[in-house]
Amino acid sequence: MTTQILFIRHGETDWNRIKRIQGHIDIPLATTGVAQARRLAQRLADEAKQGARLDAIYSSDLQRAQQTAQPIGEALGLPLQSRENLRERSYGAFQGHDSDEIALRFPDEYAQWQTRDPGFAPPEGESHRVFYHRIVHAIEPLVAAHPGGRIACVTHGGVLDCVRRFATGMRLDAPRDYPLLNTSLNVVDYGDGRATIVSWADVTHLDAGSADDDGFRKGPGR
Repeated sequence: MTTQILFIRHGETDWNRIKRIQGHIDIPLATTGVAQARRLAQRLADEAKQGARLDAIYSSDLQRAQQTAQPIGEALGLPLQSRENLRERSYGAFQGHDSDEIALRFPDEYAQWQTRDPGFAPPEGESHRVFYHRIVHAIEPLVAAHPGGRIACVTHGGVLDCVRRFATGMRLDAPRDYPLLNTSLNVVDYGDGRATIVSWADVTHLDAGSADDDGFRKGPGR
């Protein structure tokens, strides 16, 4: 039995705009991100009226995801279910810095990060491999709780990256060649332990473009 998940990246933050790595730092949405979340909520409400129901809404517990998910829950009359394990990757000491600052403050670690080694972890942070397995295991109980259902999961660019790699079998050390857009809809079907991408990076609900999670493409995670 297939469970369909609408993976949604949070709306834009000020740090997204200036390419400053957020990780577990609890940054709120920017004004643009709030507007993006409202547009997305309206779209999903309109689709629900046409029969595209949602059975549940899950979200990372970080406020940029929560602030994106709340308008959706209000529009659909669904409670928001928060999950800490849907957080972005922890970048430890890299958090709060842009790539130039990281290269200056942590030259050795930055050089290792550029090798795309999935086992590399920033000081006090997660490796890409540990993060990937955290996300894969975080999704399993959501699928099990909604057999044959359709749910939304509001989360982060790095989480979307893990989902895409799981669905396609893409190596963790392979460079990303697909977008991870703010408030994008990324639809994935789960069944029999596998995932199939139905659609990706849909932002047709936005008037303007949406920022890609591209500030750290050289690193092995987002």
